[in-house]
Amino acid sequence: MTEHLRVTRDGAVAVLTIDRPDKRNAMTAAMWAALPGVLAGLAGDPDVRVLVVTGAGPSFCAGADIADLLGGPDAEDPMARLRRDNLAAQAALRDFPKPTIAMVRGHCIGGGVELATCCDLRFTDPTGVFGVTPAKVGIVFTPTSTRQLVQLVGPATARYLLYSGELVDAETALRTGLVDRLLPAGDLAGEVRRFAEVLATRSALTQRAAKEITAALAAGTPGDDVEELAGRWYRETAAAGELAEGVAAFTERRAPRFPWRG
Repeated sequence: MTEHLRVTRDGAVAVLTIDRPDKRNAMTAAMWAALPGVLAGLAGDPDVRVLVVTGAGPSFCAGADIADLLGGPDAEDPMARLRRDNLAAQAALRDFPKPTIAMVRGHCIGGGVELATCCDLRFTDPTGVFGVTPAKVGIVFTPTSTRQLVQLVGPATARYLLYSGELVDAETALRTGLVDRLLPAGDLAGEVRRFAEVLATRSALTQRAAKEITAALAAGTPGDDVEELAGRWYRETAAAGELAEGVAAFTERRAPRFPWRG
C-alpha cells in the first residue's frame, strides 16, 4: 500500500481508496506520481477482475492539493512536473485493462473529476457534488482532461463547467451524463458491490475488447483500423475457447466459466 492510496480486495473485486479524509482526499504530488505503480500491480493480477475507485470518508476527491501547484522547479511553468504526473496517473487509470467504477460520495472536484472521468463508469448518491474548477485558480485544463469531459457531457456543458467553476449536484451530473447511476442514500456501496460482482462473472475478453474498441472510436481512430482491432478480438475469442464456453453454458443452462484472463 502506498501512503494515502489504500488497496483492498474481496474476491475478484479490488477497491482503491484515496485515503486522506482530513483533506477531503485531495491528491498530493506524491500521490499522483505513485498512482500508476499501484494500478500496474492490480492490472497484472489475474485474480482482479474489476476495480472500484472511491474516497475515504464523506468525500471522493477534492482535487489536487493546492499546496503543490507552485512547487515545481521550473519558474516559467511551476506545474510542469505535477501536470506530467497527473497525466500519467490519468492514462494509467483510463487504460486500466479491466472494468473500472468510480464510487462517488460528496466532493468530486477538479482532479477528482479527472479521476472519475477516467473510470469506465461513475456511480454516486445524493451527496455527490461535482465541479471543474481551474478558472477559480487560473489553471489551464489540459487537452486530455478536457477531451474526457467533453466525451461525457458534450461541449456546451463542458464549457459551462470550465468557464464558471460552479459546483453541480448529483441530479445535474446524472442529467448531463457526468455520472451513470444516481442511487438512494445508503444504497451506493451495496449496489456498486453487486454490480462489480456481476461484471466479474462476465467475459473478460468481451469487456477488454469493448473497452479498446470504444476507446478507439472515441479517439476518432479510422474505421479500417477499428475493424482490424475488432478482427483480432474475433479471432481471440474463438482461439481462447471463450465463445465455446459461452455457448456451452447457455445450452446447458449453467453459469459460464470463461477461461480468458488476458
